[in-house]
Amino acid sequence: MDFDLDETHAELRALAASVLDREADQARIEAHERGGRPYDAGAWKALAQAGLLGACLPPEAGGAGLGPLAMAVILREAGARVAPVPALPGLIAALTVAGHGTDAQRRALAPFAEGEEVLTVAFREAGAGPGDPPAAIARDGRITGRPGIVPYAAEASSILVPALSDGEAALFLVRPGAARLRPVPTAAGEPAAVVILEDAPGEMVGEPDGAAVAALRLNTLAAVTATASGVLAGALALTKGHIATRRQFDRVLAEFQAVTMQIADVYIAARALDVAMWTGVWRLGEGLPAERDLAVAAYNAAADAVRALYTCQHLHGGVGLDLTYPLHRYFGLGKHLAHLLGGEQAQLDLIGALV
Repeated sequence: MDFDLDETHAELRALAASVLDREADQARIEAHERGGRPYDAGAWKALAQAGLLGACLPPEAGGAGLGPLAMAVILREAGARVAPVPALPGLIAALTVAGHGTDAQRRALAPFAEGEEVLTVAFREAGAGPGDPPAAIARDGRITGRPGIVPYAAEASSILVPALSDGEAALFLVRPGAARLRPVPTAAGEPAAVVILEDAPGEMVGEPDGAAVAALRLNTLAAVTATASGVLAGALALTKGHIATRRQFDRVLAEFQAVTMQIADVYIAARALDVAMWTGVWRLGEGLPAERDLAVAAYNAAADAVRALYTCQHLHGGVGLDLTYPLHRYFGLGKHLAHLLGGEQAQLDLIGALV
């Protein structure tokens, strides 16, 4: 099987890498963390000006119409640099609205594609299964409930919220100003909040037949696993550089057999996640059944990828715990992504249900 990107997506990856290498290097990320801002507005605007935020969106939203594969390419590059931008929830929400929203809702995505607005999505509670109902109820366009943890809730112009409407799962766009937000910490350090909706007005996206919610679930699996793939690739590159130069007992670490075996395990975990992720995302983009493939990718992201990050931390020794060294960002983001997926056991349960 050929997992190489075609020319269009390879150019998109090169563009994303170039922009993020410039806008999300170590010095800029450290400056952003000292500044205490919710995200790096300069990097966010640079992604938009390069056309990356709109690449997966339809032309009426100011995009290139490249779909889920473009989303995965961009998020993998962002994950590989732990870029402090709200690309993960934003692209999930935007791609879902683009696929199921009205013409007016698709046109309203243009400010997001231009980097002028942030969109976000209410991730379901950890461990929620594919058949579990949404945690919010909608009646006559008014929504009540606690739909889950929402990253960048206070910064977003709209939150995409699943809710049960007349017994069917449906999606709604809700303004953060109509909700109560209770800030919560995350392992990734990004701002997030528990969203509490009490008869809040919402704008329905698509039909109340469960199709839009199913698309949101698949887009979420694709986006989170693509980001996790980038995170593990970045951590692997950092660790390879460390063991190639760090000396112990007058030898570089890479010369010890135990070290080479452990870094090989990390490489295998990264390749397994890549293969599963690209397979699922490609099938999603082609309109083929993709849930089982994406569930396998999610299992790899929540299980073997996390264990591989522990190995990277171990191979760094005390250096990996130093907050002036970037590995802790990869470890924190990787753990956060596994939490969003519900963890290893939740993904095994999902695969079992699908099989």
